Amino acid sequence: MKDIVDARGLMCPLPVLKLGKVMRGVPVGTVVTLWADDPIAVIDIPHFCVEAGHRLVSQTDDGAHQIYVIERVTK
Repeated sequence: MKDIVDARGLMCPLPVLKLGKVMRGVPVGTVVTLWADDPIAVIDIPHFCVEAGHRLVSQTDDGAHQIYVIERVTK
């Protein structure tokens, strides 16, 4: 299962809060893609993954926004 969370236009802490809500609602093993353009997200999203126990699969920048791929690995 793959979900996309569009957090473009949202500023800290909203991208993390939106991602957290989605991650709580999906089963373990789900891969979620987050789009964000908040410059602080490059710090916040990896930190969220560590704190929540999720795996940050990849983090890329396409110029207009960042793309994060996160796997839920905790219950």
